Amino acid sequence: MNFSPKNKTTNIFLVIGSFIVVSLILWNTNSFFKTFKEEERLKMEIWATAQSEFLQSAEDVDLGSLHLKVFQNNTSTPMILINKDSSIRTNNIPSVLATDSLYISKKLQQFQNENVPISIDQQGEHLATLYYGNSEVLNKLKFYPIALLLIILLFGAVIYFLFKTNKASEQNKLWAGMAKETAHQIGTPLSSLLGWNELLKTENISTDITKEIEKDIARLQTITERFSKIGSLPKLDACDIVVETRNAYDYLKRRSSKLIHFTFNSKLDAALVLMNRSLYNWTIENLVKNGIDAMKGKGSIAIEIVPNGKFVNILVADTGHGIPKSNFNTIFNPGVTTKKRGWGLGLSLVKRIVEEYHNGKIKVLSSGKEGTIMQITLKVHQ
Repeated sequence: MNFSPKNKTTNIFLVIGSFIVVSLILWNTNSFFKTFKEEERLKMEIWATAQSEFLQSAEDVDLGSLHLKVFQNNTSTPMILINKDSSIRTNNIPSVLATDSLYISKKLQQFQNENVPISIDQQGEHLATLYYGNSEVLNKLKFYPIALLLIILLFGAVIYFLFKTNKASEQNKLWAGMAKETAHQIGTPLSSLLGWNELLKTENISTDITKEIEKDIARLQTITERFSKIGSLPKLDACDIVVETRNAYDYLKRRSSKLIHFTFNSKLDAALVLMNRSLYNWTIENLVKNGIDAMKGKGSIAIEIVPNGKFVNILVADTGHGIPKSNFNTIFNPGVTTKKRGWGLGLSLVKRIVEEYHNGKIKVLSSGKEGTIMQITLKVHQ
């Protein structure tokens, strides 16, 4: 992400603008809810007034159609009317539940919490008390802000995910392009070195020298092969994880300082794993080199292979200064490094090789003053 001052200011304005829009929507919804609730209260008071006149009227008096319309028009608000003689009348409550005293008791408590009961009085005489709850529309409106916030969060998450995916795709293309270009650039002098080495063999030069040059050329060819495979799916073969790990271990041990004490232990005699030899060796090499850097060139490196059901764990341990727990999840991100000098690319490459190319897992198993243990988990090939 580009954190230039211009982009930073734009991002701040976008965040503030989004916050203002959401606040206005919530405020408007809350105002509408209060207005609707007041109108519903007024409707209930009109109903209570009509009920008061109905209760006080004589049986032979014709009250007209207005009272009937008031009673009939209330088809949404649940009500419980308790008359002065303790008789109960319900409206907009299922008839099956209207006779359940426990249900009515719970509803009375609920209605009291939602709205202040309306006392129906006439000329100082108490006739009844009206308890009413929120209508279905009002209840839905009450949860509308929550639903709105969830929708906004969902859209925000989708936009963020798309942005991150697009960003990761751009980074992957950049990485793949850089890797392939590096492999191409190494290839030119490598071809020249092969020719020069063949020329040296015709001269009166010790064969030990040309053999060492051949080893270095082979090493450069391996590096070129590794870089050329970044950005494309490598071919995986069924290989013995013990043999391949041992080969990587032996290579690193021969070329490391005598101040580094190497140990190798496998609790398996053999186990087939689908892998790309070159990339797997690169993974072990990166982990070991990181361990050596953490120990400042002096300490112990231990590699252990442990069975884990249908999987196999490869543990690489060092006696370095350790990784802070807060960095356990971020240490594999591109650009993140605990070194004073470093690009922070080694472990991100390792994670990509293990998880994207080999369908495995890698994590910091433990880390502290005693050192760090990195764990690679790969599936055993049946």
